[in-house]
Amino acid sequence: MKTEITPAALSDARALAALRTAVANGMTQKFGHGHWSACPSKAEVKRQLRASHVLVARREGEIVGTVRLARALPWAIDSIAFTQVTSALYVLGLAVALEARGLGVGRDLMEAAKEAARSMRAQALWLDAYEHSAGAGPFYQTCGFQMVGRTQYREVPLIYYEWLVEPRANRARVGT
Repeated sequence: MKTEITPAALSDARALAALRTAVANGMTQKFGHGHWSACPSKAEVKRQLRASHVLVARREGEIVGTVRLARALPWAIDSIAFTQVTSALYVLGLAVALEARGLGVGRDLMEAAKEAARSMRAQALWLDAYEHSAGAGPFYQTCGFQMVGRTQYREVPLIYYEWLVEPRANRARVGT
């Protein structure tokens, strides 16, 4: 069974909200209540679809995964740990249905995110992961992302990761 990755459409909003809610509920059952427990509304998903680049993974026509790419605005995030670039995309909301885990869906989505970064002429993908057993940091590292720093956002410890479209030894890291 092949996974098909495509840009999401507004008509996918209901299915995306249901997927993300199911994933959040599964995370809450496994790890307890935390920031990962938030369940988006259909209206919130529609706003995200309009404001960012959302990819969906389908297997046999069903949405089984998603990831969202938003323009990384230096004034909106603490970008000091990341490699200084002129254009970066922030990876948000990676979610894979419980029944599709272990089938390569997450990896396919991250590879599609890298391809989207190239086609959108971004120089990097940035993301954060919870510094908690609920965090996906080890997964991101297997996808080629490098840990570049740590922070705390609203009392939630996070680890920053990046993937550079064209890694260059001469790019200076802004901080750690």
